[in-house]
Amino acid sequence: MSAPQKATPGWLAAIPALALGIFFIVPFAIMLSVSVAHRVPGGFFEPGFELASYIRFLSAFFGSILVTSITISAAAAAICVTLAFPFTVFLAGMGRRAQTWILVILLSVLSLSEVIIGFSLSTLLSKTAGVGNLLAWLGILETSRAFTPSLFALLTGMCYLGFPYAVLVLYPPVSRLDPELGEAARTMGASPLRTFFGVTLPLLRAPVLGALVLVFVFTLGVYLLPQVLGRPQHWTLSVHITDQAIFQSNLPFAAAMAVLLLVVTLMLVGLTLLLGRDAGARQ
Repeated sequence: MSAPQKATPGWLAAIPALALGIFFIVPFAIMLSVSVAHRVPGGFFEPGFELASYIRFLSAFFGSILVTSITISAAAAAICVTLAFPFTVFLAGMGRRAQTWILVILLSVLSLSEVIIGFSLSTLLSKTAGVGNLLAWLGILETSRAFTPSLFALLTGMCYLGFPYAVLVLYPPVSRLDPELGEAARTMGASPLRTFFGVTLPLLRAPVLGALVLVFVFTLGVYLLPQVLGRPQHWTLSVHITDQAIFQSNLPFAAAMAVLLLVVTLMLVGLTLLLGRDAGARQ
């Protein structure tokens, strides 16, 4: 007869709760208090309670920033998932050894910092040392040209960052997909393209949506790439937060934008978890 297992001590639950309080709740409370503080002209802020920073969300200035950030991040997420989904389906059909190598390469990409990726792409898309020289040599362009700063360069950098995350989110459900479903569809006369859009894609609707939300949230917080690869009109919300805090000395407005960014991120993550729970319940 085996010995009864000891119950987990209750005080162990206090460790993650304490870490959550120190590293999330306390900083969020400080940021929230700063967002409602009174801005001192020529200085920083003084304690108080006013909603001037949040009322500024209704201005055309903030509206253009928010629309730009959401549009660019949504475009990057759509491009990433559009490329990652067929890539993951193809990857799942390969041998285990090839899958392992490709997944290792994708994980190694995640180890690169935004600084390295930003300046590498900036060099690659430059006029003197970039692909412009290659295109001119091939005769595609008359003369070499720079592709940065531009919206194209910014989306390229964001997709480079987000593509591995999209693949890693899609890989587990795609690899568990029963291949006999596709074979049955093709046996009934469906073309490979119709099988993909009529069978494979509907079965993986929830993981695809989860990958979209994850990449959107991740790219919504990029900071360096918009400054290195894009133009000032392409700056995202995180860049404007730093600009307001450091260069404009408007910490309350910067904190209010940071609160909004955090709330939107948490809502999207919660939506992803809810969709995953509903998909699991249906299965």
